[in-house]
Amino acid sequence: MRNVALPATLDGRPRPLPGQRDSLPVSVLPGDRFRPDIEGLRAVAVLLVVAAHAGIPGLAGGYVGVDVFFVISGFLITSLLLREAESTGRISVPRFYARRAMRLLPAAAVVLVATLVAARLLLPLTRLGEFAKDALAATGYVANLRFAEAGTDYLRADQSPSPFQHFWSLAVEEQFYLVWPLLILASAYLWKRRRPLAAVLAVLVVASFALSVTETVRSAPWAYFGPHTRAWELGAGALLALAAGRIRKSAVLGWAGLAAIVAAAVLYDDATAYPGWRALLPVAGAVALIASAGAGPGRPLGIAPLQAVGRLSYGWYLWHWPVLLIVPAHAVWQKALLAVGALGLAWVTYHLVENPLRRRRRPVWLSLGLGAAFSGTVAAAAVLLVLLPHGVESAGRRADLSKTLATAKDPAAELARTIEASRAMGPLPVNLTPKLKKAARDRPRVWDIGCHADTPVTVAPTGCVFGDPNGRETVVLYGDSHAAQWFPAMEKIATERHWRLVDLTKSSCTAADLAVRHDTLKRAYTECLAFHASALARITREHPSLVVIGSSFNYAPAQPATDLGGQWRAAWDRTFGALEATGARVAAIADTPYMGGPVPECLADPANAGHAGNCTRSLRSALRGPEQREVFLAYAGRPRTTVINPITWFCTDVCPAVVGNLLVYRDSNHMTTTYSAALAPLLAARLPG
Repeated sequence: MRNVALPATLDGRPRPLPGQRDSLPVSVLPGDRFRPDIEGLRAVAVLLVVAAHAGIPGLAGGYVGVDVFFVISGFLITSLLLREAESTGRISVPRFYARRAMRLLPAAAVVLVATLVAARLLLPLTRLGEFAKDALAATGYVANLRFAEAGTDYLRADQSPSPFQHFWSLAVEEQFYLVWPLLILASAYLWKRRRPLAAVLAVLVVASFALSVTETVRSAPWAYFGPHTRAWELGAGALLALAAGRIRKSAVLGWAGLAAIVAAAVLYDDATAYPGWRALLPVAGAVALIASAGAGPGRPLGIAPLQAVGRLSYGWYLWHWPVLLIVPAHAVWQKALLAVGALGLAWVTYHLVENPLRRRRRPVWLSLGLGAAFSGTVAAAAVLLVLLPHGVESAGRRADLSKTLATAKDPAAELARTIEASRAMGPLPVNLTPKLKKAARDRPRVWDIGCHADTPVTVAPTGCVFGDPNGRETVVLYGDSHAAQWFPAMEKIATERHWRLVDLTKSSCTAADLAVRHDTLKRAYTECLAFHASALARITREHPSLVVIGSSFNYAPAQPATDLGGQWRAAWDRTFGALEATGARVAAIADTPYMGGPVPECLADPANAGHAGNCTRSLRSALRGPEQREVFLAYAGRPRTTVINPITWFCTDVCPAVVGNLLVYRDSNHMTTTYSAALAPLLAARLPG
């Protein structure tokens, strides 16, 4: 695409003759002069982001610094495009993208390659392929879409974050700027003035903000990472650029804007449903501060330290997250030192990479070519690191535990001996099942065929009949994902006993009849209560002889009561009462251990090579929800209820990550399909009938 000549300036006046300066006042062309207040605002934004990620007390909401960056970018890039259009009568789209490429890609490529190498050496090798895809998504500026999709995957909810996750915000910016210059061009041709362009942009900003509010309630990951829910923040900055010269300097406006940004950082935290309407506070603050044109906080923001941090803000943002994530650190002061170290890396990158490449004049085609070369380098590094041999140390072969339990006269005693022998395991057995790389996908098939309901689902699925579909006895498996993890064992039992097995399970939805909070949605999980009603209606229609309940104890009520135990007792009373009213017997399986983090990642961590026992957890720390557990186990005395406590099938005084040759967990708290199926003989012996 060549330079595009405009018929007139966006103020409707004829464009200047070649070599003639546009007569617009400097105040309307904010890009013409350096704004130290904006450079200082960059520093404030990056300091807030780094402080939040480093765990600095009182600044958990520092992630709002990203919103500030969005407003700054929308303002500056729009100012740049308007200045070009109004002073030269044309916009060079290729030159615009070339400038962006040389501003962003060199430093990004250095950080991406360095992070890939560090991940290869220091992070769990089972995720190396995933990290390579993250890096490719980052260099292609689609990282936000990848992380939004991953964020909606319940099975990946407890994975440690990607060292490339922070690239999502850069992706949002670049997606916005794919279309923004073209919209300015279209507006210039159609209307030849700013006002219609501002009207179109205002409509887009309102629509994007509305989507941000509704999507935050519906799907938090897409609301946070989605370009459609963040575009309004860049658009707010762009609208401010269109209004430049029409807003008076105001010290009050500037101080109010800075106060709004700081207030958001202090008042918000990880439990805040964000962005939604709450993002108005930091966005409005950034708009107000920029609109004040340096009045009020302009002088403090212009001090040398903040100016220096502002210059390094891009590099510091790139470096701080992988450094904090990859380098082991626990105390806040340790993380703060790592953050300072990342600032040092940003200084080196700025002087050796960013400035030399950005300031050198070159043809547009060469800049675009260099940008493509940097992206290609990242892609080559990602592929190379994945292709290089990488495996987890293993040695020796252990007896097949599945076969041992299937043929043992006393499976429980045999399993107890194997658990005790596995507590201090060294290298992983060569016949580990499933392999660590396949563990995350070793899940019950009800997930893949739509029988296990995901978060948004409110109606129990039809069908979903397993075992012997023509069996005379119907058995229902009911509850959350901690019920669904027993599906492999239940399907095996149902097939052997010719039961007709119906699966009615839903992610994060306790079987107790109580409104609970959803951690990802950050609100009451209303979809769960709706699913309960639908599932109980189906159970009533099925007339089952047995309902098997499974439920996590890791829930918080949406409205906690003073007597937490009493609150859970009332909830379980309603559940057991409703199920027993159908005429069915009830088998209630207590919750299984939580291992504190993804077990496959722990076993694949280079620091634990040859020492699988490092991933063992104490029984006391592995049991969640003591109030819920106490209430649940007390139902053992009900006439039509059997309570099964499976903890001895996982733990002695400690809970190993591997038992015999079997990997017990596919994440931090769900059994692998393999281990669940191996426990079928033990579960069968405890089920009534």
